[in-house]
Amino acid sequence: MKKSLIALAALAAVSAASAQSSVTLYGIADIWVGKVKGGKVMAASGGVNTSRWGVKGAEDLGGGLKANFNLESGIDLGNGAVKGTLFDRQANVGVSGGFGTVKLGKSWNALDDMFGAANSGFDSALSANGVWLNGYTGTAAAQLYYATPDLNGFNAAVSTQLNGNSANGATKVSAFNVTYTAGPIYAGLGYEHDKGTGQKGTMVNGSYDLGKAKLLASVYNTKPTGAGVKVNSYQIGADVPLSSAMTLSVGYAASKPNGGQTNSAFGVAAAYSLSKRTTVYAGIRAESVKASNGQPDRDVYAVGINHKF
Repeated sequence: MKKSLIALAALAAVSAASAQSSVTLYGIADIWVGKVKGGKVMAASGGVNTSRWGVKGAEDLGGGLKANFNLESGIDLGNGAVKGTLFDRQANVGVSGGFGTVKLGKSWNALDDMFGAANSGFDSALSANGVWLNGYTGTAAAQLYYATPDLNGFNAAVSTQLNGNSANGATKVSAFNVTYTAGPIYAGLGYEHDKGTGQKGTMVNGSYDLGKAKLLASVYNTKPTGAGVKVNSYQIGADVPLSSAMTLSVGYAASKPNGGQTNSAFGVAAAYSLSKRTTVYAGIRAESVKASNGQPDRDVYAVGINHKF
């Protein structure tokens, strides 16, 4: 009887521990068929979202405190290959609670958190801002990341690398963001300094949901810390729900290097939800690119399917 009681107690302890922890396997399988100007019709992975798989989990430590981890790998749905290192997208562990969230390891930085929040074309390969001449780093290895809790609609985050993980600070990537969300309004400000490329970038974006359409806008300016030119870019657009399952997104974007000519593009994309997890999409991005900016027109025509699990 005593052994039975001990066994029951042990089983109860294991069950309690299991109830306080969770591990989730998740991912996105996205592939499209289409054509990029100058090329042939092809199938390629990641039209709307980068195809990926990951494992994430949390453990309740009590008192509102949780331990969290996230391992995420990009995959090429065309050939099944893993992109880059095994967990090239995320590999981090941290804690969260009433103070916010702290993550240590490889993760998306604070600018990436809000960079595409007001992007037309579902923030995809069909987005008009694919014509922008200024990019950003987005993710960093061995990163320290902190995000505040929600403060009456305001949120903020900061991320950076330590000097020992970034060639004694010479390649350090640091970023921050401040966002506000209340009802139909979203507004955000983000900044990134990449010492490796010598680029400083500032993003301001926002959206307003009118019900019948959501208006979108963003401005992104970059400047070098040394030789190079400043680049000013912007995009405007709208997401229009045509039914409970279908949304049409249109956008216009332009990008101009200081003293140079302007690249521009128009994009239109439609997405139809077959279920909560499966969506089919189609769209085009038509570009007008100046030869002086050193790149050809990359008009895109595509139709694809996106499944989340």
